[in-house]
Amino acid sequence: MQVDFYQLSRDPVDQVLPAIAARILAMGARLLVVAQEPDRLERISAGLWNGPPDSFLAHGHAGEAGEGHQPILLGASCNAANGARHVALADGLWREQALDFDRVFHFFDDSTIEAARASWRALAKRDGIESRYFKQDGRKWLQMA
Repeated sequence: MQVDFYQLSRDPVDQVLPAIAARILAMGARLLVVAQEPDRLERISAGLWNGPPDSFLAHGHAGEAGEGHQPILLGASCNAANGARHVALADGLWREQALDFDRVFHFFDDSTIEAARASWRALAKRDGIESRYFKQDGRKWLQMA
């Protein structure tokens, strides 16, 4: 399984996540986006809606009708009612349940960098996990490790 760590230094997660979500949907896969704070999920939802019309990213919230049909599901836990095999941890908090997915996108910023480092070190000791680290360089992402 693959865990991609994304250090947010220029743009917030609600501006970064839509590009990754679009790539996942283009592969025919589904995504679960997890964050504890409802206001963060609302900002992410707005980011998914606010792209150009030709890049519309259909999504819904966990607990709402039709959640199982949503290509992108936003929720507070790692319960993928939409059958997603990709999960984005959008609040900087690592969750062990993320290891049940095929791929994890772990977004963190300066306020959660120490916890992300601890998660990186812990995952490095486990078999079957490939971790990669990306950092923003202007509008591009550079793979650092």
